[in-house]
This record gives sequence, C-alpha cells and structure tokens, in this order.
Amino acid sequence: PPQTQKHTAPAIASLNFPAMHEIDVHDLSDDADYAASVQQGSASMNRSNSRKQGSSGEQEGAEIVYVKDNVAIHPTQYASERISGRLKLIKQGGSLFMTWIPYKGQSSSARLSEKDKSLYTIRAVPFSDVRSIRRHTPTLGWQYVIVVLSSGLAFPPLYFYNGGVREFLATIKQHAYLVRSADDANVFLVNDFQDPLQRTLSSLELPRAVSVTNSPSSAAAPSESPSSWTDGETFDRNSALAQQNARQRQKHNDPARDLSIQVLEKFSLVTRFARETTSQLFGEAQGDGFITNDRRKHDGKTHDYPRIAESNDAQKLPEDVPVPADPLEFDKLSLVWGKPRQPPLGTEEWSAFLDSEGRVTDSEAVRKRIFYGGVEPDLRKEVWRFLLGYHSYDSTYAEREYLVSVKKSEYETIKNQWKSISKEQAKRFTKFRERRGLIKKDVVRTDRSISFYEEDDSPNIKCLRDILLTYSFYNFDLGYCQGMSDLLSPILFVMGDESETFWCFVALMERLGPNFNRDQNGMHSQLFALSKLVELLDIPLHNYFEQKDCLNYFFCFRWVLIQFKREFEFEQTMRLWEVLWTHYGSEHLHLYVCVAILKRRRSKIIGEGMDFDTLLKFINELSGHIDLDAILRDAEALCICAGENGESCIPPGTPPSLPVNDASMYYQQDDDDVL
Repeated sequence: PPQTQKHTAPAIASLNFPAMHEIDVHDLSDDADYAASVQQGSASMNRSNSRKQGSSGEQEGAEIVYVKDNVAIHPTQYASERISGRLKLIKQGGSLFMTWIPYKGQSSSARLSEKDKSLYTIRAVPFSDVRSIRRHTPTLGWQYVIVVLSSGLAFPPLYFYNGGVREFLATIKQHAYLVRSADDANVFLVNDFQDPLQRTLSSLELPRAVSVTNSPSSAAAPSESPSSWTDGETFDRNSALAQQNARQRQKHNDPARDLSIQVLEKFSLVTRFARETTSQLFGEAQGDGFITNDRRKHDGKTHDYPRIAESNDAQKLPEDVPVPADPLEFDKLSLVWGKPRQPPLGTEEWSAFLDSEGRVTDSEAVRKRIFYGGVEPDLRKEVWRFLLGYHSYDSTYAEREYLVSVKKSEYETIKNQWKSISKEQAKRFTKFRERRGLIKKDVVRTDRSISFYEEDDSPNIKCLRDILLTYSFYNFDLGYCQGMSDLLSPILFVMGDESETFWCFVALMERLGPNFNRDQNGMHSQLFALSKLVELLDIPLHNYFEQKDCLNYFFCFRWVLIQFKREFEFEQTMRLWEVLWTHYGSEHLHLYVCVAILKRRRSKIIGEGMDFDTLLKFINELSGHIDLDAILRDAEALCICAGENGESCIPPGTPPSLPVNDASMYYQQDDDDVL
C-alpha cells in the first residue's frame, strides 16, 4: 500500500486556515521546479491547442490548457480505496477554471459506489475563488496538492500518481496571478495582488469582480473519458448575481452572526455559484470535447429548463408537499429501544464502584451508569479524569496522586518553552506570533455569558490562553485551530486546575484532534459516515438530500466539529459530553445524535422543500431548541437498530476512535505537514 497521508471526502469549511498577510511575495521565476517545468508546460499547451484545433465540436473561446489523468483522492483511510479521475484546467474568455471528475465504472474497491464517487466531483471552480495552492512532496509516497478557496475552504487533496504537479502550477501561472508565499515555499498564492484595491476586489466575492466578468455568457463543457457526465441545469447569470449580492448585504447587516456559520454560508454561495455556472459554461456531454448548439440540435435533445427568478423574494413552495413515511416508524422505535434517562451518578454510588485502594472494579458498569444518567456536578472533576483517559480505571489512589505530581512538572516544562521566548525571538517566529494572536482573539469570545469567564480581566480567560498556547507547543504539528477553545472551556470549568485541565484536554484531542487537521480528514470521514447512516436509517430523507444536492452534510459541520457545543446550554453540553465520552454502545454516538435530530425534523425539512441555504439556516436556528434527554434516547434507539450495519458505515479510525497505528494499512503523517 502507498505510504502517504490519509485524506477523506469533499471540500469542507476550514475554519483554521491562517490568514495570508500582506507580505513581500516572490515571483515563481526563482523556483527551480517552475523553471524546470516551463518547457513541459509549453508542450502541454501545444498539445491542448492541437486538440482544440482538431475538434470541430469545441465552441470558440473554450480551451483545455491542461489535462492530467490518474489524479486521485482518498475518501477513506485505505490506500486501495482511492478514486481516480481526470484533472483539467480550462480557459474560458479571461477566466481559468479547474475541474476534477472521477472515472466512471473504474473503482479499486467494491465499498465505493458510483453514487459515492460522484460526491467528490469538482465542477469548474473559477480561480478567482481560489486563495492558495499548497504543494506537498513527502519523502515516501506521491506528490499532492491542496486547493484552498478564498473563503478558507479546502478541497480534498489531489494525488498526482503519474507526476505533473510542476506542470500544473506552471500552467496556472501562465493564465492566472500566481506567486510563491514568502512564509512557506510550498504555498502558492492566487490573486494575492500587491495593489490593495485589487486584493480587496478579489477577496470580496463580488460576482466575478476580478476576471470572470468578461466571460461569454454560455459555452459547452468537456466530458470525461472513460466517463460520460451530463448536467441538466442552465443558469441565468444576472438574476443569480442579484440574489447573491442581496444575500451578502443581508449578512453584513447582521453583526451577531457566528463566524463559522458565515464561513459555511459563504461556502454554499461559492459551491452553488460554481455548480450553476458550470451548467452554463461547461455543459458536459459525450466525447472528449466541447459540443456546439448545432450538435445539440443534431442529437435532437432539447430541454426547457427553469430559470432562477430575478426577484429576491423566496420562491413559493407548493401548499402540500408530500412527505414520505419514516421507514423505521421512529416514534415507536425510540419508545421500544431507547431507555429513559436516570438520575446522575452521585458520590455515594461512585464510591461503591471503588475498591479499598481506589481502583474502579467494573469500568463497563460505571460507563453504562454514566451513559444513562450523567454525573453530578460536584463529582465531575474526579470522574471526568477517567472518562477522558487521564487516569486509568485500574489505577490506585497513590498512583493517581503520583501521576498528578509528575504531569504538573511536565506541564510547566512545556509551558516554559513559549514563555521563555523573547521579543527578539518572537519577531523571527512567525508561527508563534500567528498562533498567539489567534488564541488571544478566540479566548476573549469563549463562553463569556458564563460567570466563570464573565470578567474582562478574568484569570480563567488567561488560563484558557496559557493552556492553548502550551498545547500548540506540545502538539506543534497541529498547533491551534478555531474551535479548540470551545472544547477546552468546559474542561477548565470543571477541573479548575491548569495542569490537570491541560492533560485532560490532551487526552480529548487524541480522539478529536483529526477534526482540526489542515486536510480536514477527520471531519470528512465523519460527515461521510453520517451520510451513510442516514441512507441506512432513513432512505427517503437520504433521497431528498440527494435530490437537493445536500449529501455532503456540511450543514452538520458545526455539530460534529465541536460536539454540539453551540446547540445546548453550558450545563447541557457537559451532560452530553460525559455521555459521549463513555463510548458505551458506540464510539460514534454523536453521529447517531445527528441522525436523530434530522429525523425528528424530517417532516419540516421535506415539507418545506429546504435547499442547502435554507437547511443551513434552519439547522443553525435549532440552537437552544433541542430536547437533550429525548435526543439521547432517540440516538440510542437508532444505534441499537443499526447494529453492525451501522458500524460498517463508519471507516476505521474515524474520530473519536483512536488513530489506527497499523503502518502497513493506513497512511502516515508526513513531516511535510508541519505547519
């Protein structure tokens, strides 16, 4: 199996991607890779031009400037389950577009259906929406690139199994503004104009403000061989742009919107605009070329597609939208299989689980008891240490006391690594300055409605900052990402002690750390598993999401990323987390919680004909309106009902499962991925 890094699933919000500063960027002319590939790039251009001139079916103005076969992505952790496809760069007017479409009927694994593969298709992304391209050249394995959009979203890594990364970058440079980052030699910035006005126009997501405005209004698209793909949409550019501008104005007028939700909503605009624009600019058809209107007429296929209304008013839904019946009869299922909640575990009952030396005599019974009832607040500090893995269940009082002493000294050693950095050192330590600045901004916005963090000069806010900075040095590869402060805050609230909080957080991040990887592999695998669970447990709802092009489940991104932290009150969040941490019944109960919430609202979702934008808004507004006890009962019932079939939907190593360490089967973390 290939020794390369694990990656999964389609493009998704990357809340932690570092901002590109106004730096003195360098031209690629100093890049040996670029210089070596100029000649190859020119040859590729000549081949593309020859193809264009030799194809009578191509429409004037559309030009394939780069083609690369056998470019693959990895939807699971198994190297054998890669999806191969064709990568193209297409020049249309003054704009450059990128497409990647998987081959049809060619799969290295029976686990991946054609429907699964289609989830990863990249359809005509304009480079005016691209922020940067990161090149990775691991010591072992194949080169790959990560394309990051201006919104901070990252597509899954594209592996070049037959080489071609240098030629890919060289071709982009010939048709778009591409420069090397001064901070990282492997990052190439797109549209990073030195003119502040041009930079601003490029980042505003104004409708094609930089380069696409001069594009012809319509064109035909390349098809993929050996695949054939068709798209039955057309797009009214002016009306769609009007809708996009109206939505953008509404967002900017609402200062209270959560940052992560803004990112996701921007993503829905980018992906939908790119998808709909693809239908107009790149209407895909049979053959490896562009088809003309004459050819369409010759084929005798004419369609009258609906156009997006020019009004900003929402389209009226039919008065009676049929809602398919729930195949599981969910209400009955929950009553039969979901057990009612119990009172929380108290001090006296907890003591009965301990022997004379402090060992937990029956860890499974303890986890089961907490699963059904939670823990009393005064007991959480002691019990959470076990649930999080800081203490082992078979440890004694003396062993735990000794561990606390040793870990406290170790924590201080790690903390001193950043505290000893002088101002002169900090000037030359970009990553430290960036992480420190991001942490400072985040901690002052974390749980300020809680009295524990309420005061501006609260020592608890300072403690949050210190722990997160120390963790960024403890796990320097991962560093700090937005959302980590949300996971740390309740732990500090319960533990009180800085060192113990740190080590409990370290234990938690052993399981949830992949949620914050640069490549988002942890999030991708969980959302992919969620889509398969919904397909298993509610096929009509799955079919509806497929119809609305919502199978990426990005609307559940916040739920999964920070474990429903924003969906419940602070006390309820702690109750939910301690239930999830028991791993009783399933390590992935949080995914069944997602399914349960969606099923409880399936009638409203389907009945109101929600599309991605509406669904995202609806899911966001559920915050504070979910019955925790009922949803836990529902989730347990779904988990029992799914059984082994449910577990088979979840790829091995999917968070919060501990990482799989079998080097012969799974990808390895490369040194190239250090931030």
